[in-house]
Amino acid sequence: MRRREFIALLGASIGLLPSAGVAQPRKVRTIGVLVVEAPGSEQFWQLFQKAMRELGYIDGQNIRYEFRSDHGQATRLPELAAELVQLKVDLIVTWFTPAARAAKQATREVPIVMALAGDPVETGLVESLNRPGGNITGMAGVTAELAGKSVEIIRELLPSAHRVVALANAPDPFSKPFLEYIRLAGVATSTAIDPKMIHSVEELEAAFSEMEKKRPGAVIVQPSLPSKLSAELALRYQIPAISAMRGFVNEGGLMSYAASEPDMYRQAAIYVDKILKGAKPADLPVQQPTRFELIINMKTAKAIGLTVAPAFLGRADEVIE
Repeated sequence: MRRREFIALLGASIGLLPSAGVAQPRKVRTIGVLVVEAPGSEQFWQLFQKAMRELGYIDGQNIRYEFRSDHGQATRLPELAAELVQLKVDLIVTWFTPAARAAKQATREVPIVMALAGDPVETGLVESLNRPGGNITGMAGVTAELAGKSVEIIRELLPSAHRVVALANAPDPFSKPFLEYIRLAGVATSTAIDPKMIHSVEELEAAFSEMEKKRPGAVIVQPSLPSKLSAELALRYQIPAISAMRGFVNEGGLMSYAASEPDMYRQAAIYVDKILKGAKPADLPVQQPTRFELIINMKTAKAIGLTVAPAFLGRADEVIE
């Protein structure tokens, strides 16, 4: 080959190489999102995406989401989790304990970030909070402790509420610690606790119908139960109701005492970012929320004929009129 032809060929080859000054296409990462359909799931989805955008992840540019909801049928969660694994997502974000459990059962390789889950140690999701082990980490909502705190709040608002019904979602593995913390709080406050395991919507309605006869002082609703229906039934039967999810009050429940959701979902997004950049879930301690909010729906209070003392009202972080 002549020298002139060699130089021309070399120049053409160099022209095919990417220029250091030209931006290269950014790799699009795929995030699977698995949620239990309940009041609050939409807020989670909005706040989580907002937190991801603040970290520089733009849907359609450098991130793509595969969103899956059980649409109120928890038995579909294992199938949906397996579907996300088959799609070869880079990571799975879960909302609520049943979704986290389904994801963990579906894969030991794909990283999983819990945006919100009940006691992950008690439910077997992680080995410990400081050393979660395996492929799962994220946020523990300390909802069981909050359920116990709910008993104290009820007694402060209603000193005469000596019997409280606790509605637990039977298919949710978190129902066990949920009821245990309420039982302990009952002992500490001399409050009789009447636990009710709910397996179906029909049982939920039957439970409230039974309450009409025995008239408990209040009812505590596990967050993974159909909150809108629970709030509507509590209003219909004129029973003060509290839950550990903000969405419950928005749906008409009397009160909620819960962790600040924006804080939790922002931290979940930070964990997603760290894992996408190479961190391992086993090395990221499960975090617990540090800020909690008491919200009261005064419209509901008036509808059930409940007078809320000004001193108690003053403790609320938010009052819905």
